[in-house]
Amino acid sequence: MQLYSPMSTTPRRRAVRAPALAKIDGMRIGILENGKLNAEEMLNEVAALFVERHGCAVRTLASKRNASAPAPGSTLTSLAQEVDFLLTGLGD
Repeated sequence: MQLYSPMSTTPRRRAVRAPALAKIDGMRIGILENGKLNAEEMLNEVAALFVERHGCAVRTLASKRNASAPAPGSTLTSLAQEVDFLLTGLGD
């Protein structure tokens, strides 16, 4: 049996939110699906609303293999260069 201390000793992560977009009209959308059932379909439906209502364009559909793990850094770096904002979410 291995016991773990409930007192966290890991260093705190410094995270900063991206600033809110002033407008979304005409922006490029990226989609990051997590491989779960219906994730891609759901995100494509949401993207279609941005296309219809704001004239956005879907540029990239990226996938990650593990829904419970972060996307690889290389995937996020590539997406950041190609799109203005990213849609991601869970399926099922």
